[in-house]
Amino acid sequence: MKGGQSPGILSNEPGERVGILRPLRSSFGKYSTMTIAAPSAARQKQDFGTASIHANLAAARLVELAIARGEGMLAANGALNCDTGARTGRSPDDKYLEDTAKIHGNIAWGKVNQPVSPAHFDLIHAKVMEYMRAKKDVFRFDGYAGADTKYRLKVSVFTEEAWHSLFAKTLFINAEPNELPTWQNDWTIIDASRLELEDPAKYGVKNKLCIVQSLERKLVLIVGTRYAGEIKKSIFYAMNYDLPEVGVFPMHCSANVAKDDASNVAVFFGLSGTGKTTLSADPKRRLIGDDEHGWSDRGVFNFEGGCYAKCINLSQEGEPQIWNAIRFGSVIENVVVDPVTRVPNYESAARTENTRVTYPLDFVPDAVMPSVGTHPKNVIFLSADAFGVLPPVSKLTAEQAQYYFVNGYTSKLAGTEAGVKEPTPNFSACFGGPFMPREPMAYAAMLAEKIKQHGSTVWLVNTGWTGGPYGVGNRFKLSYTRAILSAVLDGSLANAKFVEHPIFGLHMPTAVPGVPTEVLDPRNTWADKAAYDAMAKDLATRFRGNDAKYTLSDGVRKAGPKA
Repeated sequence: MKGGQSPGILSNEPGERVGILRPLRSSFGKYSTMTIAAPSAARQKQDFGTASIHANLAAARLVELAIARGEGMLAANGALNCDTGARTGRSPDDKYLEDTAKIHGNIAWGKVNQPVSPAHFDLIHAKVMEYMRAKKDVFRFDGYAGADTKYRLKVSVFTEEAWHSLFAKTLFINAEPNELPTWQNDWTIIDASRLELEDPAKYGVKNKLCIVQSLERKLVLIVGTRYAGEIKKSIFYAMNYDLPEVGVFPMHCSANVAKDDASNVAVFFGLSGTGKTTLSADPKRRLIGDDEHGWSDRGVFNFEGGCYAKCINLSQEGEPQIWNAIRFGSVIENVVVDPVTRVPNYESAARTENTRVTYPLDFVPDAVMPSVGTHPKNVIFLSADAFGVLPPVSKLTAEQAQYYFVNGYTSKLAGTEAGVKEPTPNFSACFGGPFMPREPMAYAAMLAEKIKQHGSTVWLVNTGWTGGPYGVGNRFKLSYTRAILSAVLDGSLANAKFVEHPIFGLHMPTAVPGVPTEVLDPRNTWADKAAYDAMAKDLATRFRGNDAKYTLSDGVRKAGPKA
């Protein structure tokens, strides 16, 4: 059959051990050892019937097939341009987790972690497999999540579209050819992107599309959405559940390192649109990764083998590393392309603000390969503040670090999620709430332990608005943010003179090379100072309303703003 594999079945023999011996941190305390359990019966077999399994095809072949099948078109820069249909961002309201006795007590159930019963999961699984078995062609990718070989997961991705297989090949770490004949995966993703559930209530979900995940079966089912980001985020979610048990702190962050000092590692936390990818793609530093990392007793490591960057208003001058990485072998999503010249128009938001590009990490000059680094000297929280209240940079105390991490304040930017049309103030626990299965305080405790153990300095950087809220003020200039980060990363800003914000208690530097002094205190940028004070108090009240959800120590709670 095509791709070197017969049609039919992905299976693991009963009783075989999958994975490796790893340290277990019971209740995040003392270490013992654990062996990853053999797969449950439910995940031992995925029967694709007579479908031809096209396994681990070369990028060039996947591009050819995607174009021939009408899934995308080749842009002038060599990238494959694909349209994701009705959903141009993630669909968090349609994400569900199988609720089983084994995992129930470990999950922060609620709006983010919506339960679906095992019976409903079975129904959706059966529907997906029926749909996929009827396909003439199914595409398979096998690879890893996790650049540190001690903590990586084996992932197999099955898709009905060739371009989704290319996306997986680009975003995950590819298995070596000699590993494929005996490949036994830890996780399986089945992406039925064009299937719709005609009777959602029958399946225990709200809409015709859904993303359902089982931590026990190690299985993800993607139904009815062509947005490729659901593939990568499902495995990030899996890592966020598994890694704390082995003493690794999972982080929604980018990471880079100084070219002349391997010990000068920095991590950048933030939700989509806050600048993780843009700011970590620094020509003066080496990129470790742009979105998802773990922090172990050995240092930081990338979960991925590629980058998933926003394209809106991309320019060669402003973001040269990303611009130059868009070439043959990369995938651009929902970008308007001239039908005659095939030149992408990155300024256009006609399809969505959330235009994207996917490219392998080695498309970035001088990227760290394998993508691992030492313990970070600087930890940076990125917030796109739509209120225009927060300073462009603040140095945080240990208590403030925990407070602002667990609250995870930012703004959802247009297009990053279905239904978001303009920046919306948002609290996302741990700067990654949609991807966190456990209670936020479990992750906050790990952060506190790591920064204390390794002496990391923590900063809050606002990449959002100044001079007024969204619609009145303007976003901070990228050149100012880059100048601020240069001073942070070379160590000079840590020794600056600081003043305290009267409401938020944040420590603001009085001078940063390359940044106008008046910008450093946000109140100075507002024409109406009374309006700023009122907006700052409003945001402080929102923080206090949000932090009431968490059990914080007195010191951490006092580190928040004055409501």
